[in-house]
Formats: sequence, C-alpha cells, structure tokens
Amino acid sequence: MISYLLALLLLPLSLTFIFFLRNRDSNSKKLPPGTSGWPLLGENIELALLGPEKFLKNRTEKYSPHVFQTLIMGEKLAVFCGAQGNKFLFSNENKLLTSWWPKSMKKALLFPEFAESSLKDVLTLQRGFLQDILKPEALKQYIPIMDAMAREHLDENWIPNGVVKVFPLSKKYTFDLACRLFMSLVNPEEIKRLADPFTLVTNGMFSMPIDLPGTAYNRAIKGGKMVRDELMRIISQRRKELQMENKETIAGGRDLLSKILLVTDENGRFMSEMEISNNIIGMLVASFETTSSAVTSVLKYLAELPHVYDQVYKEQMAIAKLKGEDELLTWEDIEKMKYSWNVVRESLRLTPPAQGAFRETITDCTYAGFTIPKGWKTFWSVHSTHKNPKYFTDPEKFDPMRFEGSGPAPYTFIPFGGGPRMCPGKEYARTEVLVLMHNVVKRFKLEKVIPDEKIVFDASPVPKHGLPVRLLPHGN
Repeated sequence: MISYLLALLLLPLSLTFIFFLRNRDSNSKKLPPGTSGWPLLGENIELALLGPEKFLKNRTEKYSPHVFQTLIMGEKLAVFCGAQGNKFLFSNENKLLTSWWPKSMKKALLFPEFAESSLKDVLTLQRGFLQDILKPEALKQYIPIMDAMAREHLDENWIPNGVVKVFPLSKKYTFDLACRLFMSLVNPEEIKRLADPFTLVTNGMFSMPIDLPGTAYNRAIKGGKMVRDELMRIISQRRKELQMENKETIAGGRDLLSKILLVTDENGRFMSEMEISNNIIGMLVASFETTSSAVTSVLKYLAELPHVYDQVYKEQMAIAKLKGEDELLTWEDIEKMKYSWNVVRESLRLTPPAQGAFRETITDCTYAGFTIPKGWKTFWSVHSTHKNPKYFTDPEKFDPMRFEGSGPAPYTFIPFGGGPRMCPGKEYARTEVLVLMHNVVKRFKLEKVIPDEKIVFDASPVPKHGLPVRLLPHGN
C-alpha cells in the first residue's frame, strides 16, 4: 500500500519535472513565431474559414514573412514562405528533411498495417522507376491514347448537351484515363467500383479528422477501404495472368501495373500486393484531383478571357489543319503548343491545384534565425510566391506572356514542387491537360453560365457549382 501511495505521489511530480525540462529546452531555442490555436482543433477552423491563400497572408503579416508555426491536422507545423523558404526545403531533401503525410491522410488512403510507417517505407517504388515511366520518351506512346479517349469523352459527355459542368466531367476524364494507362481498365462498371469510393476519399481526407458516422472523414476512411479491396482484387488477378504470359513482352508493352509487378528490390524480392496497392493509390491521388482541378481552371479562364481563347484556338487549329481527320495527336504536336502551355502555367500560378507539401525534420535545423526542432513537420505553400508582387508584376492579372523567355525567377513558380522531390508526373499532367484543351477548343467556344461563380477549397480549388458552361460550336 505504501509503495502504491508513493507511486501516486511521485507520478505528478515526475510529469511536472518532464514538462519543465521540455519547456526549458524549447525556451532555449528560438522557435518560429505563431500560435497553436485552439486545444485539439489547432488552427483547422481558421484555415477552413479563410482558405489557404488568405490564411497564409494573414499569418505572414502577423508573425513572419520567412517562417511561422501553426497546428494543423493535429501536427505542429513550421510553414516556410517565399522563394528562399522554398529553396531551403527543396535543397535539403534527405539531408535535413524527409517526406511525410499526416496520419489522417494515411488512415484514409493506406492499409492499417502501414499507418505508423514512414512515407519512404510505404511508397516503396524507387523514384527513378517513376521518373523513367513518366518521362517524355515514355509518354510518347500514351499521347494517341489520351487523344482518342479525349475525343470519345467529348462525344459521349459534352456534344449531346448544350450546357455541361466542367469539373465533374474533368474528374471523370482524368480518372478514366488513369485507370486505362495505369491498369488497362476500360470496363465502365469496373472503373466505377474504383471511382465512386475514391471520390469519397479525396472529398474527405483533408477535412477535420473526426472519425464519427456522418462526417466527411468517416466517409473517406470507408471509401479508402473499398478502393483498397478493389485494387487488391485487380492486382491479384493481374499477377495470375502474368504467371501465364511472357514477362518480357509484358514489361515492354503493357501498363504500369504489369511493370510494377515485375519490379524487384536488391534482394530479388517482388513487391507484395499491399505494397503495390499503396503505390497505385499514391499515383491515383497525384493524377486525379489536382489534374482535374487544373483542367477546370484552364477552361474557366478560356471562357472568361476571349483574347486568350482566340490565341489558343489559333494555335490549336494550326496543328489540327496539318493532320488528317482521324489522325491522332503525337508528341511533336504537343511540343508545338507553346502559347497553350503558357496559358496552362499562368492558370497554375493563379489557381494552383496543389497547395504545397509536407516534410518532416530529421534533425534540428535553423532557418532565418529560428530553430525548427527534430520531428517537427514543415510545409511549403504555393501561395507565398505565386501572387507575391515581389516575384510577379501585377500578380492578379492573367498574363501568359510572363512565361516567355527565361520565365519566373527560380523557386517562385512551384505548382509541381521542386528539388529532388519535384512531382515526377509533371510531364504526364502537361500532356493530359494540353490534349483535352486541344479537343475542347477545336470544337467549342465556352460561355460561363454563372459569371461570378466563387472558387471554394476542398482538396483543391474548385468552382462552387462545378463550372457550368454553355457550349458554342464553331460556325453556329
């Protein structure tokens, strides 16, 4: 009994002493200025109410234009700002920092067995492998497929209607295309079994991480399980098919899934089906929400700015006139779309689909006179430079010509990140957007049905009503 009472007495004293030591250690370091917000909730509510752009502007003005601290998604974050902040994070990948996802994201996307694993262990595919299969030389074979699918998509979903909602149709096109190129899925029912739950995941994985019935996050977790179950079925079936086919033929000419199934590590071990599922999910996330948001923003600006549309139309028709009626686009055609690509880049500057990315410090590091302790999470944001007049003259103006010549200064235009962790799917996204853009402007002019439609933030910036547009066929 005496030992028991002694333990009860010493416990609060011990906790107080530990708290004192940690507090003293923190006070000895000059941490970035900022606030943790409300207990448990952090600054999630303020971020949701203000949106990422206004939230960042508010905090940089209040605390520091270089780096500030906050508490988002249950994690202490150091948010780096400006071109120098971007350079610091991009240049110190794997030296001071490593990739990281919030637990709430991993819980929605990945198998429970990987919830505590590092992102490096979860996404086991070597970055060089992804860069090889997504580099321009490899993408050349995809462009005719993209073009054929874009034509089919417009024939089925746009042409029969006078008015369409761009955002949901863009999501359908980008997801169908990813399923075709990554896994050779063409059956509408099979794609729907992945698309419906995957939409639940992307709609809820960045919401308040409260896993209660009826919440968006709870729906994201349930949707994630359905996606993983369906992927495991597809992967298992493909593995059986591979065992009966010529592996060299498959590796050279088939889809991404078949190639991943043949990848081995330095010990000759093939990836498990769960590991493959994790990697496919990571690629679907990267190729779905952000790309469909990018397509939507580009078409929004084309509908709003007739002088920009006219220039794009002129460029695209010059390409179309050199081709036969049923001749599909090639890599050489994509390379001619220089003004169109400038339009896409300006759209990505003004309405970036990806807001930034997380990292985790693997050692104490110092930036702008502040210490970011080991284990803290960091975040870089597109909004600290994309509309900053320090880097872009008249930043609110849509001006594709600012990308002519040498273009923006380094580390200021970062829709795909930078450094060793720059998005390996950049060229994939570029070709996907340009191919659909070519097919849309070749057939229609666009007129916004809701001229002052607001942009809202979910996982990416999207028009509140899905961007309904009136289709005006050329010659009418």
